[in-house]
Amino acid sequence: MKVDLHCHSYYSDGKHSPEFLIESAIVNGVSHLAITDHDCVDAFSELNKNRDEITILNGVEISCDWLGLEVHIVGLLIDTENASLGSLLRNQQSERRSRIEAMDKKLKALGVDDLLPWMEKQKCVAMTRSHVADFLVEKGLSKNRQKAFKRYLAKRGKIYVAANWCSLQSTVQSIHGAGGIAVLAHPGRYPLSKGKLKSLVEEFAGFGGDAIETSYSNIDPLVRNRLSDLAEEHQLYASVGSDFHDEAATWTRLGKYPEPDQQSKKNAIWLHPKWHFE
Repeated sequence: MKVDLHCHSYYSDGKHSPEFLIESAIVNGVSHLAITDHDCVDAFSELNKNRDEITILNGVEISCDWLGLEVHIVGLLIDTENASLGSLLRNQQSERRSRIEAMDKKLKALGVDDLLPWMEKQKCVAMTRSHVADFLVEKGLSKNRQKAFKRYLAKRGKIYVAANWCSLQSTVQSIHGAGGIAVLAHPGRYPLSKGKLKSLVEEFAGFGGDAIETSYSNIDPLVRNRLSDLAEEHQLYASVGSDFHDEAATWTRLGKYPEPDQQSKKNAIWLHPKWHFE
């Protein structure tokens, strides 16, 4: 079994179709793939999930607030038709659009038009700052995404607008209400000290969180080991995923992430009682 439980299509900030993700995963030997778009599940409406070569798992990645910090929770094996989860995701999408509209106003004040018409041409359901960064690059205002974030979209950027995400607790509850497994995504990427990271994991576990990602693209080995220890300490399962977005980003591929250590394998997410796939 080779799993990838975190990737994105063009319905959020990925560059490719859901079908492209599946075909690429098959080529890379992935046996179980979860598509986890930001705050939307629209990818599953266009898929034929009855594939002999691969098992497709319902997923989503929800942005939420923890003490003023944006953190991401992956929901796996969710019921995509669940009414409560659907309501939360629609609210998130509305907040995302409002944020982009506020950025558009700031851009217009700088003499830059057409962000909203440009966004409407994209396939995304969940609008993200990454889309705005691409717009800025296309307009010639930034050399690349990284510079766009630093100059325009980060907290001190020219068009920064604070997000208004749902809470960590409500996110976990919504995922569970939809029959899913709640996973703290890429914990080592948040700007947190070791103590703060431990507090985040403790609170996530206290709200009933099920697992944390202990291996993902470009993770530092020391961070991977620490996350594995935190999962063990808080009796959480260990999940893995590439967080794939774009074939042009050569540092990540579907199914590509560092081999989990033995402790993570012992606590692997496919040992969770809700996991029912061979």
